[in-house]
Amino acid sequence: MAHLTSTPGNGANAAAIRGHYTDLIRRKRIYGGLMLTLFVLLMTAGFMTANERNAGGFWDGIRHVFDFPSEVVSEAWDKIALMPAHLATFFPALLETINIAAVSTLLGAMIGTVLSLLSTRGLARFPRLIGLFRRIMDIMRAMPEIVIALVLIFLMGGGPVPAMIAIAFHTGGALGKQFSEVNENADLKPIEGLESVGASWSQRMWLGVIPQVAPNYLSYALLRFEINIRASAILGFVGAGGIGYELKNAMSWGQGKYDEAAAIFVLLFASIVFFDQISSHLRNRLTTGAGA
Repeated sequence: MAHLTSTPGNGANAAAIRGHYTDLIRRKRIYGGLMLTLFVLLMTAGFMTANERNAGGFWDGIRHVFDFPSEVVSEAWDKIALMPAHLATFFPALLETINIAAVSTLLGAMIGTVLSLLSTRGLARFPRLIGLFRRIMDIMRAMPEIVIALVLIFLMGGGPVPAMIAIAFHTGGALGKQFSEVNENADLKPIEGLESVGASWSQRMWLGVIPQVAPNYLSYALLRFEINIRASAILGFVGAGGIGYELKNAMSWGQGKYDEAAAIFVLLFASIVFFDQISSHLRNRLTTGAGA
């Protein structure tokens, strides 16, 4: 084999391959440069259009971007002695936000599990309806939580229930998509064995599929729980309860209440960091066994 590289024919082939590779690299760089140029032009055009239609203009507003945070910090520092009392006052609202996120994640995971099993090839109970169930998940993911919550608040009134339903609806579509991708890697042999002994579809899924995919399911659900804490806080701004509602009230009153807003920011930030660390640790243990 060593003598083949020294023949004239092999030398010519190597040169041709090298030339072809060089042409591919050059073409890739040209395409990359064109795409980058197009991206920059689109960003510039979009920015100019948005700046012209903006009420104050970007360059006028950018100079005042830190005005509001500085006012909040300044007032909170002047009233730092009241911070512990504010933290205790708004802690129940934080618990309400966490409860909304937890129940929404649980309901969404249950909905996503069913939809994922019905939309996975090789596992679906109704193979002809796989496309239908996938479109249902697309619709659920495409609808923002805040839009659903606004409609439900109009129908049901303010409170945590509209927020819970809105987040659970969106979570079901998002987790259903992720769960279906996990299902595609499941081993079909246990399912075939259960089918051979007369197990029903639900029994095959529960005994043959769920034990295989449960760690990944839990990992995605924990990640979604973090996202839902933020979502439930945001929905409080539209009257869906929780700590977001208290933050809206504190900010609406303006100066004189910024110390309360700062306390709410501290509570929300601490809770997000806490659950982020806990869920990251659990996800690592579930998926890789690390961090035991």
